[in-house]
Amino acid sequence: MLVIGYGNPGRMDDGLGPAFAARIAAAQLPGIEASQDYQLTVEHALALAGTDVVVFADAAIGASAPFEFGPLQPAEDGDLSSHSLSPAGLLSLCRTVFGVVPDAHVMAISGVAFGDVAEGLSPQAAQNLDRAVAFFTRWVAGCRVRATVEG
Repeated sequence: MLVIGYGNPGRMDDGLGPAFAARIAAAQLPGIEASQDYQLTVEHALALAGTDVVVFADAAIGASAPFEFGPLQPAEDGDLSSHSLSPAGLLSLCRTVFGVVPDAHVMAISGVAFGDVAEGLSPQAAQNLDRAVAFFTRWVAGCRVRATVEG
């Protein structure tokens, strides 16, 4: 499983994605690789082609829940010449170039402070991050139990 946390830690809560990936990496969960970046680019398609499950973690603006987690399907972005792609566009690119699409999910973590050029999360975003990490850890454990029972 690959976790990609993306966003700009220099814009306060926009750094929720990288903070999530850092926390998952620090937890050293077996079979999970976590990476951080400012944005998703065409180069990420190669990493997606080599994994069975990917989770894209990013900050959410204006969300009512502390976080939202759900499945993701490929969708055309329209402009592959851009430096930045959406998670769905990146999945579509992976399918086009490599002929595979990993099982994909989005972890959107609610933030409230995005305007300032400053590092660090707002107190509310830090609480939301804690909740998202706790949920993800339970979700991964549940996936492993299902794989053991089915396998």
